Amino acid sequence: MEFIKGVSEKLGKILVAYGGPGLFAISFLDSSFLSFPGINDALLIYLSSLHPYRAPLYAVLSAAGSVLGAFVMYWLVRSGRRLLGREKFSPRKRERARAWLNRNGFLAVLVMSLLPPPAPFKLFILSAGALRLNVVHFVVGLIVGRLLRFGAVAYLGARYGKQAEAYLRDNFGWVSLVIVGVVVLGYWVVRRYRSAFFSS
Repeated sequence: MEFIKGVSEKLGKILVAYGGPGLFAISFLDSSFLSFPGINDALLIYLSSLHPYRAPLYAVLSAAGSVLGAFVMYWLVRSGRRLLGREKFSPRKRERARAWLNRNGFLAVLVMSLLPPPAPFKLFILSAGALRLNVVHFVVGLIVGRLLRFGAVAYLGARYGKQAEAYLRDNFGWVSLVIVGVVVLGYWVVRRYRSAFFSS
């Protein structure tokens, strides 16, 4: 583990020098094979503070890298589970979990995409692949959540410069929970409205 951590730190420092493409690469690796705790947000804030007019581009690059990395992990686990034919849980528990994800998959992915570390984002991705969560729900939820999350970070960097990093560290946790609460409430209202509309 220490070796992997050391490799991540060295690679992260190298990629930082490449600006936007490095940001994409860090986001991809952070959501897939390696971890760069804090580097992704710090670099996004730094680049957005240097070039505020490019902040939307940096947010999109971060989101694109993260979505692609997460999708690679999801697809590897999903394909590997099918090829190996092994199931860790009983068929009954597996079907219950899959049924819940089929009903709430988009919301679950959206919420996990919005939460900051130490939320178990990567563990959720692996679980979604193992349970074969609907691909469309997975990808769309991931895109929306990551765009919102990195868009907010890029905005803070462009608006407040390097001070945004301290603000993010001190407040992003509770702000994310508020956003998640609003998203969940909005999703619930939409589902209730649609159910009432189609049942009438």
